[in-house]
Amino acid sequence: MNTPITGETPRAGGALEGAVVAVAGAGGPAGHATLLRLAQAGATVVAADADPARLAQGVDAARFAHGGATVVGDTVDLLSPESARAWAEKTEREFGRVDGLVHLVGGWRGSAGFAETDLADWDALHDLLVRTVQHTSLAFHGPLERSGNGRFALVSAAGASKPTAGNAAYAAAKAAAEAWTLALADAFRKAADGDAPPPAAATVLVVKALVTEAMRAEKPKARFAGFTDVTELADAVSRLWTTPTQEVNGTRLWLTPKP
Repeated sequence: MNTPITGETPRAGGALEGAVVAVAGAGGPAGHATLLRLAQAGATVVAADADPARLAQGVDAARFAHGGATVVGDTVDLLSPESARAWAEKTEREFGRVDGLVHLVGGWRGSAGFAETDLADWDALHDLLVRTVQHTSLAFHGPLERSGNGRFALVSAAGASKPTAGNAAYAAAKAAAEAWTLALADAFRKAADGDAPPPAAATVLVVKALVTEAMRAEKPKARFAGFTDVTELADAVSRLWTTPTQEVNGTRLWLTPKP
Protein backbone atom coordinates (compact mmCIF):
# COMPACT_ATOMS: atom_id res chain seq x y z
CA MET A 1 0.00 0.00 0.00
CA ASN A 2 1.42 3.42 -0.87
CA THR A 3 -1.38 5.94 -1.06
CA PRO A 4 -1.16 9.32 0.69
CA ILE A 5 -4.34 9.94 2.66
CA THR A 6 -5.48 13.27 3.95
CA GLY A 7 -8.13 14.15 6.54
CA GLU A 8 -11.18 16.18 5.66
CA THR A 9 -10.60 19.24 7.85
CA PRO A 10 -7.44 21.36 8.16
CA ARG A 11 -5.33 21.31 11.29
CA ALA A 12 -3.22 24.05 12.82
CA GLY A 13 0.49 24.07 12.00
CA GLY A 14 2.68 22.11 14.42
CA ALA A 15 6.30 22.04 15.52
CA LEU A 16 7.18 19.61 12.72
CA GLU A 17 5.31 21.42 9.95
CA GLY A 18 7.06 20.67 6.65
CA ALA A 19 9.19 17.83 8.04
CA VAL A 20 9.09 14.33 6.52
CA VAL A 21 9.50 11.55 9.07
CA ALA A 22 9.67 7.83 8.32
CA VAL A 23 8.60 5.30 10.95
CA ALA A 24 9.85 1.71 10.69
CA GLY A 25 7.82 -0.89 12.55
CA ALA A 26 4.77 1.36 12.57
CA GLY A 27 2.21 -1.44 12.90
CA GLY A 28 2.47 -1.99 16.66
CA PRO A 29 1.04 0.06 19.55
CA ALA A 30 4.16 2.23 19.82
CA GLY A 31 4.07 2.78 16.08
CA HIS A 32 0.42 3.78 16.11
CA ALA A 33 1.02 6.26 18.95
CA THR A 34 4.04 7.71 17.14
CA LEU A 35 2.13 8.15 13.88
CA LEU A 36 -0.60 10.01 15.76
CA ARG A 37 1.85 12.30 17.55
CA LEU A 38 3.95 13.11 14.48
CA ALA A 39 0.83 13.87 12.45
CA GLN A 40 -0.42 16.12 15.23
CA ALA A 41 2.91 17.99 15.17
CA GLY A 42 2.48 18.68 11.47
CA ALA A 43 4.90 16.20 9.93
CA THR A 44 4.37 14.28 6.73
CA VAL A 45 4.52 10.72 8.05
CA VAL A 46 5.85 7.81 6.00
CA ALA A 47 5.02 4.58 7.82
CA ALA A 48 6.32 1.08 7.11
CA ASP A 49 5.62 -2.36 8.52
CA ALA A 50 5.71 -5.95 7.35
CA ASP A 51 2.07 -6.44 8.39
CA PRO A 52 -0.22 -4.54 5.98
CA ALA A 53 -3.33 -4.88 8.15
CA ARG A 54 -1.73 -3.47 11.29
CA LEU A 55 -0.04 -0.77 9.22
CA ALA A 56 -3.34 0.30 7.65
CA GLN A 57 -4.95 0.50 11.07
CA GLY A 58 -2.30 2.91 12.33
CA VAL A 59 -2.30 5.02 9.18
CA ASP A 60 -6.10 5.32 9.22
CA ALA A 61 -6.08 6.32 12.89
CA ALA A 62 -3.54 9.08 12.24
CA ARG A 63 -5.58 10.29 9.29
CA PHE A 64 -8.84 10.60 11.13
CA ALA A 65 -7.39 11.95 14.37
CA HIS A 66 -5.53 14.79 12.67
CA GLY A 67 -7.38 16.14 9.68
CA GLY A 68 -5.10 17.60 7.06
CA ALA A 69 -2.14 15.40 7.97
CA THR A 70 -0.45 13.58 5.10
CA VAL A 71 0.21 9.95 5.99
CA VAL A 72 1.65 7.28 3.71
CA GLY A 73 1.86 3.54 4.37
CA ASP A 74 4.33 1.16 2.73
CA THR A 75 4.64 -2.57 3.31
CA VAL A 76 8.42 -2.98 3.48
CA ASP A 77 10.62 -6.00 4.22
CA LEU A 78 13.34 -4.40 6.32
CA LEU A 79 15.26 -7.68 6.42
CA SER A 80 16.09 -6.94 2.80
CA PRO A 81 18.72 -4.20 2.38
CA GLU A 82 17.47 -3.62 -1.15
CA SER A 83 13.91 -3.06 0.06
CA ALA A 84 15.06 -0.70 2.81
CA ARG A 85 17.14 1.33 0.35
CA ALA A 86 14.29 1.45 -2.16
CA TRP A 87 11.97 2.72 0.57
CA ALA A 88 14.41 5.49 1.53
CA GLU A 89 15.01 6.51 -2.08
CA LYS A 90 11.29 6.53 -2.86
CA THR A 91 10.51 8.63 0.20
CA GLU A 92 13.12 11.26 -0.63
CA ARG A 93 12.11 11.31 -4.28
CA GLU A 94 8.38 11.69 -3.62
CA PHE A 95 8.56 14.20 -0.76
CA GLY A 96 11.82 15.98 -1.58
CA ARG A 97 13.48 15.33 1.77
CA VAL A 98 13.68 12.99 4.76
CA ASP A 99 14.03 14.59 8.18
CA GLY A 100 13.69 11.56 10.40
CA LEU A 101 13.70 7.81 10.75
CA VAL A 102 12.15 6.36 13.90
CA HIS A 103 13.06 2.68 14.36
CA LEU A 104 10.37 0.77 16.29
CA VAL A 105 10.89 -2.74 14.93
CA GLY A 106 10.84 -5.04 17.96
CA GLY A 107 10.56 -8.54 19.26
CA TRP A 108 11.44 -10.53 22.37
CA ARG A 109 12.55 -14.04 23.24
CA GLY A 110 13.86 -15.29 26.56
CA SER A 111 14.56 -18.39 28.61
CA ALA A 112 14.27 -19.70 32.16
CA GLY A 113 17.98 -19.13 32.73
CA PHE A 114 21.32 -18.69 31.02
CA ALA A 115 21.98 -22.40 30.50
CA GLU A 116 18.55 -22.82 28.88
CA THR A 117 19.22 -20.17 26.23
CA ASP A 118 18.25 -21.35 22.76
CA LEU A 119 20.63 -19.89 20.18
CA ALA A 120 17.78 -20.00 17.68
CA ASP A 121 16.40 -17.09 19.71
CA TRP A 122 19.59 -15.17 18.99
CA ASP A 123 19.22 -15.84 15.28
CA ALA A 124 15.66 -14.50 15.29
CA LEU A 125 16.44 -11.46 17.44
CA HIS A 126 19.57 -10.67 15.46
CA ASP A 127 17.39 -10.31 12.37
CA LEU A 128 14.61 -8.33 14.06
CA LEU A 129 16.65 -6.06 16.30
CA VAL A 130 20.02 -5.73 14.58
CA ARG A 131 19.65 -6.37 10.86
CA THR A 132 16.67 -4.03 10.51
CA VAL A 133 18.64 -1.25 12.24
CA GLN A 134 21.60 -1.85 9.94
CA HIS A 135 19.47 -1.81 6.81
CA THR A 136 17.43 1.28 7.70
CA SER A 137 20.41 3.30 8.95
CA LEU A 138 22.48 2.56 5.87
CA ALA A 139 19.52 3.37 3.63
CA PHE A 140 18.57 6.64 5.36
CA HIS A 141 22.06 7.88 6.28
CA GLY A 142 22.40 10.01 3.13
CA PRO A 143 18.87 11.48 3.12
CA LEU A 144 19.10 12.40 6.83
CA GLU A 145 22.42 14.17 6.28
CA ARG A 146 20.99 16.05 3.32
CA SER A 147 18.07 17.21 5.47
CA GLY A 148 20.36 19.43 7.52
CA ASN A 149 18.30 18.66 10.64
CA GLY A 150 17.77 14.90 10.40
CA ARG A 151 17.11 12.52 13.27
CA PHE A 152 17.60 8.75 13.57
CA ALA A 153 15.90 7.44 16.72
CA LEU A 154 16.28 3.88 17.99
CA VAL A 155 14.00 2.63 20.76
CA SER A 156 16.00 0.31 22.99
CA ALA A 157 15.64 -1.46 26.34
CA ALA A 158 17.19 -0.92 29.76
CA GLY A 159 18.26 -4.57 29.67
CA ALA A 160 20.86 -3.76 27.01
CA SER A 161 23.10 -2.24 29.68
CA LYS A 162 22.01 -4.55 32.53
CA PRO A 163 21.37 -7.99 31.03
CA THR A 164 19.80 -10.81 33.02
CA ALA A 165 20.47 -14.53 32.75
CA GLY A 166 17.25 -15.33 30.94
CA ASN A 167 17.53 -12.44 28.52
CA ALA A 168 21.03 -13.00 27.14
CA ALA A 169 20.02 -13.10 23.47
CA TYR A 170 17.63 -10.16 23.75
CA ALA A 171 20.04 -7.94 25.70
CA ALA A 172 22.92 -8.75 23.38
CA ALA A 173 20.85 -7.87 20.31
CA LYS A 174 19.66 -4.61 21.85
CA ALA A 175 23.22 -3.70 22.86
CA ALA A 176 24.42 -4.39 19.32
CA ALA A 177 21.68 -2.18 17.88
CA GLU A 178 22.65 0.62 20.26
CA ALA A 179 26.32 0.35 19.31
CA TRP A 180 25.41 0.50 15.63
CA THR A 181 23.26 3.59 16.21
CA LEU A 182 26.05 5.34 18.12
CA ALA A 183 28.42 4.57 15.25
CA LEU A 184 25.94 6.33 12.97
CA ALA A 185 26.04 9.25 15.40
CA ASP A 186 29.80 9.40 15.02
CA ALA A 187 29.40 9.47 11.24
CA PHE A 188 27.05 12.44 11.58
CA ARG A 189 29.56 14.16 13.89
CA LYS A 190 32.35 13.70 11.36
CA ALA A 191 30.13 15.08 8.58
CA ALA A 192 29.93 18.49 10.29
CA ASP A 193 31.55 21.36 8.44
CA GLY A 194 34.27 22.67 10.75
CA ASP A 195 32.76 24.00 13.96
CA ALA A 196 29.22 23.75 12.60
CA PRO A 197 26.77 21.36 14.27
CA PRO A 198 26.31 17.93 12.69
CA PRO A 199 23.80 17.86 9.82
CA ALA A 200 21.82 15.10 11.56
CA ALA A 201 21.66 13.30 14.88
CA ALA A 202 21.31 9.67 15.94
CA THR A 203 20.02 8.87 19.41
CA VAL A 204 18.80 5.97 21.54
CA LEU A 205 15.57 6.16 23.55
CA VAL A 206 15.73 3.70 26.45
CA VAL A 207 12.70 2.09 28.10
CA LYS A 208 12.25 -0.78 30.52
CA ALA A 209 9.09 -1.87 28.72
CA LEU A 210 6.09 -0.25 27.08
CA VAL A 211 2.50 -0.15 28.25
CA THR A 212 -0.78 0.78 26.55
CA GLU A 213 -4.26 1.66 27.75
CA ALA A 214 -5.43 -1.72 26.49
CA MET A 215 -2.88 -3.48 28.71
CA ARG A 216 -4.02 -1.49 31.73
CA ALA A 217 -7.65 -2.27 30.99
CA GLU A 218 -6.86 -5.97 30.69
CA LYS A 219 -5.00 -6.00 34.03
CA PRO A 220 -6.49 -3.15 36.09
CA LYS A 221 -4.67 -4.22 39.29
CA ALA A 222 -1.23 -4.38 37.68
CA ARG A 223 1.19 -1.55 38.55
CA PHE A 224 3.38 -1.77 35.43
CA ALA A 225 6.16 -0.26 37.54
CA GLY A 226 8.81 1.44 35.46
CA PHE A 227 6.92 0.93 32.22
CA THR A 228 6.73 3.80 29.70
CA ASP A 229 3.37 4.57 28.13
CA VAL A 230 3.48 4.47 24.34
CA THR A 231 2.07 8.00 24.24
CA GLU A 232 4.99 9.23 26.38
CA LEU A 233 7.41 7.56 23.99
CA ALA A 234 5.68 9.25 21.06
CA ASP A 235 5.93 12.63 22.79
CA ALA A 236 9.67 12.11 23.37
CA VAL A 237 10.15 11.23 19.71
CA SER A 238 8.37 14.39 18.54
CA ARG A 239 10.53 16.57 20.81
CA LEU A 240 13.80 15.37 19.26
CA TRP A 241 13.58 18.05 16.56
CA THR A 242 13.23 20.90 19.08
CA THR A 243 16.75 20.27 20.45
CA PRO A 244 19.86 21.15 18.37
CA THR A 245 21.53 18.25 16.59
CA GLN A 246 24.74 18.55 18.61
CA GLU A 247 22.77 18.07 21.84
CA VAL A 248 20.88 15.04 20.53
CA ASN A 249 23.60 13.25 18.59
CA GLY A 250 25.18 10.24 20.30
CA THR A 251 22.97 10.39 23.38
CA ARG A 252 20.92 7.78 25.26
CA LEU A 253 17.69 9.31 26.51
CA TRP A 254 16.30 7.41 29.49
CA LEU A 255 12.49 7.31 29.39
CA THR A 256 11.89 4.80 32.18
CA PRO A 257 9.87 6.53 34.92
CA LYS A 258 10.80 6.09 38.55
CA PRO A 259 8.50 3.71 40.48
